[in-house]
Amino acid sequence: MIELGVNIDHVATIRQARRTYEPDPVWGAVEAHLGGADGITVHLREDRRHIQDADVRRLRETTQIKLNLEMAATDEMVDIACTLKPEMAMLVPEGRHEVTTEGGLDILAQESRLKDVISRLANAGIVTSVFIDAEVAQIEAAARIGASVCEIHTGPYAHAFYDKGRDAEASAVLAELDKVRGAGQAVRQLGMRFNAGHALNYYNVQPIARLAGIRELHIGHAIVSRAIFVGLREAVREMKALMREAAKSPE
Repeated sequence: MIELGVNIDHVATIRQARRTYEPDPVWGAVEAHLGGADGITVHLREDRRHIQDADVRRLRETTQIKLNLEMAATDEMVDIACTLKPEMAMLVPEGRHEVTTEGGLDILAQESRLKDVISRLANAGIVTSVFIDAEVAQIEAAARIGASVCEIHTGPYAHAFYDKGRDAEASAVLAELDKVRGAGQAVRQLGMRFNAGHALNYYNVQPIARLAGIRELHIGHAIVSRAIFVGLREAVREMKALMREAAKSPE
């Protein structure tokens, strides 16, 4: 059954805008859990622009659903992950000047390094995931380095959906959806778990949730944005309902 991992980074973004103590991401995790989230995702960035080390420690101590730690493949982050032992660690590319993660991890350019990182995480008992573009070469590289999960980057699909007037049947949208579909098939054929995420929202999520074999969607910005008006618990509940509705009629 498809699951929802809620990214609560932007709860911390609001807090850090004033360098204060509220809103508390841990409270956000609790509200997401009560709304039906199956997991909590946070990205501990090297520049600590939103989530802080103390947040991750407190989340590890209090979260009663899966904790997914998004992280760059640096020695510092690997050490943190191996100490805290989240249920899953997802390797992502990271740039100091980007607003959010732009594009998937280029595994082909750093296979040896990433294989070592994956090995260290796996030896600590952590499920290992990589955030990659919908490209077969990257998926094959993910299998070679020992990743257990591939999260396919849905940004291009989501941007096409928006640019084409939210028309799910536009040719550009269908082309991007087909890339995600093909990537998912390749991921599963290589024995890895097929997850997806990035820029998914209440309007574009269902075609992705309907794809065969998809296990988890990780969604943050859209849910936190909706929460401003309806509350986080309700925002999560609405997203989960859309996902489950779509998954009942898979391709």
